[in-house]
Amino acid sequence: MSSIKVEIKINENIEQAYVVIYTNEINEEINEILLRLKENAEIIAVNEGEKIVILQKREIYMVRLEATELMIYTKDKSYKSKKRLYEIGEQLGSGFMQISKYAFINLKMVDSVEPFFNGVMNLKLKNGYTEYISRKYLPSFKKYLGI
Repeated sequence: MSSIKVEIKINENIEQAYVVIYTNEINEEINEILLRLKENAEIIAVNEGEKIVILQKREIYMVRLEATELMIYTKDKSYKSKKRLYEIGEQLGSGFMQISKYAFINLKMVDSVEPFFNGVMNLKLKNGYTEYISRKYLPSFKKYLGI
């Protein structure tokens, strides 16, 4: 990436840092930069009625598909997102794990896990929310726990 030039401008009036890329074409180098920026993005935009709320990833406890709506749960609130579950999963990145076909959880927010029925486990988060870990995702969750 030696052909890439970087310029940083400091402006005290800017509340949230943003990146602008000037290029004459989208090439492999630019795609790599975009991928790295996307992986490192620390915010998730969600809907609260007509308002768009910006959440830090660390605030998110769980993302769950409920009927046709994608819900984002924080400590004491829930929000809607227009994105698909897999898109949010990609955006969340490390620190989050898919535990069922319908849910991702923040691994730092897990309070306890207990056996449920037919090889499924019930997971409780630190905010009191619960979700089931399906058999398909249980091996990777157990590996994470070291059991």
